[in-house]
Amino acid sequence: MVVIIMGVSGSGKTTIGKLLAARLRCGYSDADEFHPRANIEKMSRGEALGDADREPWLRAMRAAIQTVLAGGRTHVFSCSALRERYRDALARPGDDVVFVHLDVSYETVMQRLARRRGHFFDPALARSQFQTLEAPRRGIVVDAERTPGEIVDRIVADLARGREPAAH
Repeated sequence: MVVIIMGVSGSGKTTIGKLLAARLRCGYSDADEFHPRANIEKMSRGEALGDADREPWLRAMRAAIQTVLAGGRTHVFSCSALRERYRDALARPGDDVVFVHLDVSYETVMQRLARRRGHFFDPALARSQFQTLEAPRRGIVVDAERTPGEIVDRIVADLARGREPAAH
C-alpha cells in the first residue's frame, strides 16, 4: 500500500508523513526529493511551477510508487498533488494507493511558513497553491489544524477501516 500525504506547502505533509511512516513501520519519501534542480531554483525565486515543470517530477514520483507497489511493501510519500490530474498521474485505477488530504486554512499555513527555516519554498507562493488546489473526490481528508499526533491517529484509524483508494 502507498499512502500519499497531500496538501499545500505548510500543511504539515513532511511532519505527518514521517510520523505516519514511523507508526506504520514503513519507508517514507518526500516529493521534494524527486524535483529536478530547475524546479527547486524556480520555486526559490518565488516562481510558481507550471504543468510542464511538473511533468518530470510526476514521472519520477510515479516510478517510485510503482517500485513500491511491485514490491508489495507499504510506503508513505508526502506530495502536494494539488490537482486531480496530478493525482491521476501518480496512481492508476486499481493501484493500492490512498491519498490523505491535509485540510488547513491559509492563515495557519502562513504562520507555519513564517516559522520554517531552510526550505526552498517561497511563502509568497502559498496563495497560488490554494488557488490551484482541487479537493480530492476520494481518499481521506483530515483537519490539519489538529496536533500531529491527533492527525496521525485519525489517518491510522481511517486506513484500518479500509477507506477506498483515491485512484479511480
